[in-house]
Amino acid sequence: MLDTALSLLMLASIALLVGAAFLWRRGERQRPVLMLVLAAIMLGNLVIWTLPTQQGGTLVQAAAGK
Repeated sequence: MLDTALSLLMLASIALLVGAAFLWRRGERQRPVLMLVLAAIMLGNLVIWTLPTQQGGTLVQAAAGK
């Protein structure tokens, strides 16, 4: 289940990046910047969950009990 959530997190951050680029080209400034900030936060969370620790495990593995 957590794998699905992380996959959706990645897809949502890609959608936010594409949407921000689209809005930026249309001349808007505030919403695209907020979308980029949100995408950066989401990607940061994704990295935290999937980056291996010094012991070689990840938070995803720890949550799954592996």
